[in-house]
Amino acid sequence: MKLLFVGDIFGHAGRSIVADHLRNIRETQSIDVVIANVENSAAGFGITPNVAEELFAYGIDVMTSGNHIWDKRDIYSYFSRTDRLLRPANYPEGVPGAGVFVHQTASGAACAVINLQGRVYMANTDCPFRKADQILASLPQNVKVRFIDFHAEVTSEKVALGWYLDGRVSALIGTHTHIPTADTRILPGGTAYQTDCGMTGPYDSVIGVEKDPVLQKFLTAMPVRMEPAKGKVELHSVIIDVDDSTGKALSIRRHTICGD
Repeated sequence: MKLLFVGDIFGHAGRSIVADHLRNIRETQSIDVVIANVENSAAGFGITPNVAEELFAYGIDVMTSGNHIWDKRDIYSYFSRTDRLLRPANYPEGVPGAGVFVHQTASGAACAVINLQGRVYMANTDCPFRKADQILASLPQNVKVRFIDFHAEVTSEKVALGWYLDGRVSALIGTHTHIPTADTRILPGGTAYQTDCGMTGPYDSVIGVEKDPVLQKFLTAMPVRMEPAKGKVELHSVIIDVDDSTGKALSIRRHTICGD
């Protein structure tokens, strides 16, 4: 099974490059499952039901998120309308949505997609390590392919969870910092890993937003209004080939497209 994971889609620019290239990537790379982090897809902060429907129409099978999933309140009720938009599974019981979805491919094979959020410099959520244990124990034994989007701030927490779950999941890819890392590899137990997939959005920016307001914020410590940047757009993703019978990753590689 071939998985494509698209890093944090940021604003209209990120959605546009996905619209322009996703179907071609899927066809030319023989992708079975498309997963994307979408928590910044509505003007850089959160996602709306209309934007979610737009992204599904482009060919995304399962959408993951993170701390910004709550930025647009009209998304709360949308969770009851689809199982394919996830929020981090380690939020407390009772919040809208779910953090796990088992996707069936066109051939009938199953792929579990799990969304987790870090705790270092992030919201006070439940332990992602123990939550991962609980989720993996609850999955049917025949669901061998297991993908995790770990939305976390610090590299050490991402690396630690990668080692903790090595051999128990097919892939663990980090999101949130919007900067692609160069540590793409398969861990000894067969788990494909990258600390951060990078952003799909405008790179002539400060992690997606216009540069000048951010510079003013750093220079003055005063609040500023942040707007999605314009200009050069890049799509950052990883392609992972997984052995369906074992759930072990066979290969992982970064796949980047630079737009206008």
